[in-house]
Amino acid sequence: MTLYRANPKHGVAWITGGSSGIGRSLAKDLAAQGYAVAVSALDDDPIDTLVVETAQMPGRVTAYPCDVTDEKRMARTVAAIEKDLGPIVLAIFNAGNYIATPGEDLTVRGFRQSFEVNYFGIINGLVPVVERMRVRGRGHIVLVGSVTAYFGWPTTAAYGGTKAAINILGESLKYDFDKMNVRVQVINPGFVDTPLTEKNLLPMPGLMPVNRASRRMARGIKSGGFEVTFPRRLSWGLKLLSVLPRPVCRWVISTATRWKSRPLNFDRKPPNE
Repeated sequence: MTLYRANPKHGVAWITGGSSGIGRSLAKDLAAQGYAVAVSALDDDPIDTLVVETAQMPGRVTAYPCDVTDEKRMARTVAAIEKDLGPIVLAIFNAGNYIATPGEDLTVRGFRQSFEVNYFGIINGLVPVVERMRVRGRGHIVLVGSVTAYFGWPTTAAYGGTKAAINILGESLKYDFDKMNVRVQVINPGFVDTPLTEKNLLPMPGLMPVNRASRRMARGIKSGGFEVTFPRRLSWGLKLLSVLPRPVCRWVISTATRWKSRPLNFDRKPPNE
């Protein structure tokens, strides 16, 4: 049996983190393909302007504001989308944040927020939507990771940790999802010019415009395999680097980012001072 792949004629595409960056651009791409697109973001994020911008497209965008860290509200959002628009056949878990974690400025809060949004923000939507897909006997799940999942980079102890966890999540679930006729894909983009990457302290080789990145994602969702990664020159180079001995890998990254010459910043006061 050929594993299911979503089609606009079958139902709804749901995107989390769809008010800006890749999520917003991808929502437009899917609406252009004819999908009914349900877009979730925080309550005060500008989804309404996206609805207006896509009004003349073959598909339509409908706003379903939701905080991905709210488990119960995410379940209610899934139920509301299916009641209003129809079955969710394609769920794209794109919501994420980036909190830099340089070694001299660690906070428990930074790690917790990263995992609450980037990882548990997926789980909170994945569980209710996959249960419905299981009952229907088909579905398509997309988890948005990052090339930072391949190995450790400076300042990405939290962010990269969440993206590595997302890759393992997809790989682990694929064994049973295949038997349920639920396709799962992991998309590992390189560096994309979004409000998120503006916070990045690292050099960003191969930085891509957001509309180009979302088109690559849309093509990968339509025809790709388990992992979709781009730009290839960067991502495949990093894959090769990841299989080298770890000391070699760390030396290359440290040299490429000039991290050894970066001074430590001890301006932040210790707790309780």
